[in-house]
Amino acid sequence: MQKNRFWFLKKKWFVFLLLDIITGLAAFYGAYYLRFEGQIPALSYIGFRQLWYWYLGCKLLVFYFGGIYERIWRFARVEDLLVLIGSLVIASFSLVSISYFLSIAVPRSIFILTGLLDVCLSGGIRVIPKFYKEHGFSFYYPADARRVLIIGAGDAGVLVVKELLRQENPERYPLGFLDDDPVKAKTKIMGFAVLGTCADLAEVVREYKVDEVLIAMPTAPGEVIKEIAEICRKIKVPVHTLPRIYDLLNGEITVDLIREIKVEDLLGRAPVQLDIEVLQDFFQAKKIVVTGAGGSIGSELCRQLCPLKPRELILLGHDENPLFEIKWELAAKFPGIIITPIIADIKDLVRIRAVFQEKKPAIVFHAAAHKHVPLMEANPGEAFKNNVWGTKNVCAAAIEAGVESFVFISTDKAVNPVSVMGATKRIAEIIIQDYNAVGTTKFAAVRFGNVLGSRGSVIPIFQEQIRRGGPITVTDPQMERFFMTPTEAAQLVLQAAGMAHGGEIFILDMGEAVKIVDLAKDLIRLSGLEPEEDIKIEFTGIRPGEKMFEEILTKAEGVTATKHQRIFVAQKQQFCRQKMQQFYEHWMQACPPTRETIFNLLGELEKSRISTMEEADVS
Repeated sequence: MQKNRFWFLKKKWFVFLLLDIITGLAAFYGAYYLRFEGQIPALSYIGFRQLWYWYLGCKLLVFYFGGIYERIWRFARVEDLLVLIGSLVIASFSLVSISYFLSIAVPRSIFILTGLLDVCLSGGIRVIPKFYKEHGFSFYYPADARRVLIIGAGDAGVLVVKELLRQENPERYPLGFLDDDPVKAKTKIMGFAVLGTCADLAEVVREYKVDEVLIAMPTAPGEVIKEIAEICRKIKVPVHTLPRIYDLLNGEITVDLIREIKVEDLLGRAPVQLDIEVLQDFFQAKKIVVTGAGGSIGSELCRQLCPLKPRELILLGHDENPLFEIKWELAAKFPGIIITPIIADIKDLVRIRAVFQEKKPAIVFHAAAHKHVPLMEANPGEAFKNNVWGTKNVCAAAIEAGVESFVFISTDKAVNPVSVMGATKRIAEIIIQDYNAVGTTKFAAVRFGNVLGSRGSVIPIFQEQIRRGGPITVTDPQMERFFMTPTEAAQLVLQAAGMAHGGEIFILDMGEAVKIVDLAKDLIRLSGLEPEEDIKIEFTGIRPGEKMFEEILTKAEGVTATKHQRIFVAQKQQFCRQKMQQFYEHWMQACPPTRETIFNLLGELEKSRISTMEEADVS
C-alpha cells in the first residue's frame, strides 16, 4: 500500500509547529510595521532580516522544552495559556539578549510588540479547537430545536450548556437558568441569563415558551426534585435530569446522560462520601472474590471495586448469563484489571474449597443468596440450603484458604424475621459471628434494605403494570420499606469492609422508610399519568412472610456510630461454640428443614447467645 505523501500533516504537533513559524514571522514583522506605522526604514529593515530566524528558533525551542506541543488544546485551561504566555516572554527576552550580543540595533518597543502580537496569534490558533469543542460552529439553531430551561447554574449547569452548544445539529438549545442563589440573580453565565429562582419556574416556562426543563443539580435532595417534577407535570412541560453525583465521577457530561427523572432521584439522599485513600490501601493489589457476582448487589460491588485496582477480581456465580454480561462489561471498562468469571454453586462445598484453594483470595464479598420472600415461603428447604448451608460452605473455605477479610451481605428482613428468607439470613449472620472466633479471618456482615431496580423488586413490577395500563397492585396502604440504590449500597458496603475488625454487623443509613403506595403514585406520575384516574391502585393484602414495617436492629443489639456518618455498627454478639458445633454436625447432615423447623432452629441459636460486647472503636 502506497504511503500517504502528506503523512506528517496528520501529526497535530507538526501542524502547530508550521503555524507557530507563520505566526512568529507575522508577529515579528507586524511589530516593525506597527512601530514605524507602515513605513519601515531601510536601516531598521536590516535588523529585521538579521533577527527574524533567531526569533523563530528561540520560540520553537522554548515551546518544545516547555511542553507546548505535548498539550491537548481542546481541553486547555487557564494554566495552559499562562504557560504559553511565559514561553513567549522567554523567547522575547532571548531575542533581546541575541540582539545585544550581535550588536544589532533594534528599538525596544519591537520586542514588546512582538511578544504581544505573538500571544494573540499563537494563543488564537490554540483557542480555536477549544472553542469548537465547547461551542461548535453553530451560531444559529434549527427552528424545531427545543428551548431548554436549565435549573441549577452551578458547575453541572455550565457543563450542560457547553455540551449543548457543542452539538453540530442541536436538538436542544439553552434558553437560560433558574437558580436559588441570590448572588447569581440577574446575572449571565456563558451569555445566558439567570431568569429567576425555582419558585418562578411556572411563570418563566409560560413567558419564554420553554419546551423542556432540565434539572442540573446532581446533589439536590429528593424533595426538591419531586417538587420541580410536580410543577412541570401540572404545567405540562417535559422534565429531564442528570444522573446522581456518584454516576458523574469522571466529570464528563454528554447529551446521552440527560434522561428522564427516575424514582431513585426522588429519594435524593446526599452522595456517599468515600474515604478513597483508606479503600485503595485496603483493596489495591489484592485478589477479591465476589459471590453472586451476577446479581444486583454483586455486580455493582464489582463495578465499584475495579477502580480501586485489585490484583484480580474473581466473579463467582452459578447463573452463566449474568456472569458473562458483567465480565464483559468490566473487561471493556477496566482492561488493566484481571477479571476471572467462575461458575460454581455455593452449596457445593468441594467445588467452593477447590476455587478458594486455587485462587487464595485476600477478601471475600458474599452476596449470593435466595432473596425473594414469597418464593422462599413456598420453598423453605431451598432457602435454607442456599442461604445457610451455602454461607457455611463459603465461610469454611475462606478460613481454610487464609482469607484476610470476609464481608457478608445481609438484609433488614433478618431483624425479628417473620419470613423464611429473613430467618435464613439471620442464621447466616449468626454463622458469620461464630466463624469470626475461629482462625484469623475477619468476618463481618452488612445489613441494609431493598435495592431499587434489582431483579424481581417492586419497581420493575410496577413499571410493567403501568405499561399494561394497570392496575398497580400494592399489598397494604400502610406498608413501608427502606430503599437504597445499587450504587449507594455498594459504596457503603465497601466503606464498611474497610472499617471491619471482625464480628461486626454494620447497619447502613437508609434514610426514611418509604410507603409502597407513595412509591407507586410517584412512578405513575413520572410516567405522565395520574393515580386512580389513569392507573388504578389495588390493595391485595399482606402476603405470607411479609411485615408492615421493617426494622434494622434486634432487641439485643445496641448501635454504635462509626467514623462514617452513614454507617453504624451493632454491638458484637458471641454464641455458644458447643451449640454451634452441634448445629453444624446435625443440621448440615439432615434433610432440608421446613418453615417450622427453620424458625425453631433460629430460636435455639438466639438462646445460645452468651454475650453482647459493645464495640468501642470502629475506624
